[in-house]
Amino acid sequence: QIGQCASQARAQACHFGVRFDTGEARRPGKFPRRVPQQHAPNAEGPGVLFAASAQPQTVAVDRVQTPSHAGTLDPMATGVLVLGIGRATRLLTFLVGCDKAYGATIRLGATTVTDDAEGEITATAAVNSSEGDLAAAVAGLTGDIQQVPSAVSAIKIDGQRAYARVRGGEDVVLAPRPVTVSQFTIQQQRPVVVDGVPMLDVDVHVEVSSGTYVRALARDLGAALGCGGHLTALRRT
Repeated sequence: QIGQCASQARAQACHFGVRFDTGEARRPGKFPRRVPQQHAPNAEGPGVLFAASAQPQTVAVDRVQTPSHAGTLDPMATGVLVLGIGRATRLLTFLVGCDKAYGATIRLGATTVTDDAEGEITATAAVNSSEGDLAAAVAGLTGDIQQVPSAVSAIKIDGQRAYARVRGGEDVVLAPRPVTVSQFTIQQQRPVVVDGVPMLDVDVHVEVSSGTYVRALARDLGAALGCGGHLTALRRT
């Protein structure tokens, strides 16, 4: 039944002008309007779109029906955003809890209030860790772990979002929760200088369970090395 719903949704989307192969959108009786190539969807399954950005692609598909998604990304993040159209939105239930993979860049040597580059830097420290220290710290954050989510997050505390409490001046500390980091690999390292302070950018690939904060992994990696860390780039793959 789910497959049938998905097929019907795909047929409906194509009938009303969403092209799954080229990213081309049209209204009946109108000339096609091209969606920018970087936002063109990939056909990964009937009725389900994988788009590079939420807003441009939503504009293309909302002539059919208002789409639903299987989980948003942080504002600074890029990559896969899964959209469901029409009756195929039922499929999203099976995707929300799936493991996710990301490419990320962690900057060691600075801590921020948001655990990413969007927040103000609160502390800096020299990066004196060896390759072995870095590998050991990554290993300690791999597998089944207890993770404290980033304070600036959408988690609710007594009905109010944690980020709203932080913006209101509260010191928010969330309870740790179990997550699984099935893969955490270092791909590349490069020294950088930010405002005269030497730091280290580390490109990583992670595969994590639903509910894992990659920002928190960056924070905890820096904490384990004694120099602080935050996320500067994130792409869901």
